[in-house]
Amino acid sequence: MSFFTLEKTDGKARAGTLKTTHSEIQTPVFMPVGTRATVKSLSSEDLDELGPQIILGNTYHLYLRPGHELIEKVGGGLHDFMSFGKSILTDSGGYQVFSLSDLNKITEDGVWFQSHIDGSKHFISPEKSMEIQKALGSDIVMAFDDCPALPNTDEKIKEAIDRTVRWAKRCKEYNLKPHQFLFGIVQGGLSLELRKYCLEELNKLDFPGMAIGGLSVGEKNEEMVELLHEFTPLMPENKPRYLMGVGTPLDILNGVASGVDMFDCVLPTRNARNGQALTSRGPLNIKNAQFKEDTGPLDPGCSCRVCKRYSRSYIRHLFTVGEYLAGQLITFHNIHFYLNMMREVRQAIFDGRFDEYHQTFYKSYNLGWKN
Repeated sequence: MSFFTLEKTDGKARAGTLKTTHSEIQTPVFMPVGTRATVKSLSSEDLDELGPQIILGNTYHLYLRPGHELIEKVGGGLHDFMSFGKSILTDSGGYQVFSLSDLNKITEDGVWFQSHIDGSKHFISPEKSMEIQKALGSDIVMAFDDCPALPNTDEKIKEAIDRTVRWAKRCKEYNLKPHQFLFGIVQGGLSLELRKYCLEELNKLDFPGMAIGGLSVGEKNEEMVELLHEFTPLMPENKPRYLMGVGTPLDILNGVASGVDMFDCVLPTRNARNGQALTSRGPLNIKNAQFKEDTGPLDPGCSCRVCKRYSRSYIRHLFTVGEYLAGQLITFHNIHFYLNMMREVRQAIFDGRFDEYHQTFYKSYNLGWKN
């Protein structure tokens, strides 16, 4: 079986299978974000129960703490270090270098930056990013790219594209571990022409998968949706398409409708810690007074263990008094919600009713939880 097999299409929506050494991944897929070798507040036993076939690890954060050398020395890589047996994708660290560092200096060799933790100076080049990800032993490795903020001038975006392509070539020349697959990252802001140019250049390097980077970084949501609708079908049909760092449930469905296969976002875990549960009727803010005596589950239509056992009233109490368990329970539910949504999406594609599913989900999700 090849790395990626496209099995079914329904309009632009696609269903397929990715196969790595560690797991078989059914697409479209949502990858929970495990920034520092953990999906925040969840244990690997929790992940085993939830059943994601792939999660994401963060190169920048793991490089700073505890260090990729330690992870390789102690665990032989990220899988054993965090005791997670399925697939892992690691980002390149580029986005964090540009977004988290108050001071960074871009050179042709790479980027000098200050740690957001203690201000210490560090340097990451394409080769260094590959070295870190090789040590982490992830199944899917991302090329080191230049991710410009939006809005920006076409001139600056073109500079970032050309640098991204030159750095991608250097990443491709680096010898990773035999089980690792390297993805290229398409930049280009909101310009379809610049995106097409970047894609053409990266296609010459023949990556096994391709990502769309540089979105959800300041542009309007409708601008992102329009670009994805026009650009995604231009990407290689026989390779997985990954939209980085996006997004809400509706963003993901819009991405699937455009032909995207892979997604990741911190939203379900980050919002959980702020008291927001994702439900079939849209986001539910557990802090709201209307849930003080509410004995119902977070989402009546959900089959996760949290919804089977705990009431909104109880979870609201935990959140109000500052118990960590509140965020943990909502996180478990939110990840379950995303993974279950993707299973339903995949089935809808196979059944030839994705548009119907999309419209039904959209109407339900916008009902809200107002009194």
